[in-house]
Amino acid sequence: MTSPNMIILYVKDPAESTGFYRNLLNREPVVEAPNFVAFPLDGGFTLGLWRRSKVEPQPSAIGNRGEVAFMVAGENAVANHYEDWRRRGLPIAQELTELDFGPTFVVLDPDGHRLRVCEPDK
Repeated sequence: MTSPNMIILYVKDPAESTGFYRNLLNREPVVEAPNFVAFPLDGGFTLGLWRRSKVEPQPSAIGNRGEVAFMVAGENAVANHYEDWRRRGLPIAQELTELDFGPTFVVLDPDGHRLRVCEPDK
């Protein structure tokens, strides 16, 4: 069976986005080319950053139509991430709040991609 193992975000400037994600993820990319960068994630997943002007075929629209979610487990884990990312100066799009699925917040990357932190499903 085929399983998804990579998410690709279209970015204006891969170098700028690489710096952002290097700091956020606290890890180095495994691929770093002028138009594409890839970060290994836990569980065999990869985050790809592709220069928007080089995407083939070109996307039909740009905008916030999804999110990358970081599920963190443990007591106060979401709040601890919120405080850490806030201290780092990451742009907060949604302050720490309680929704139907538990505590959560959203930050934005340099291209406005939404990065949500929440608890895993119980």
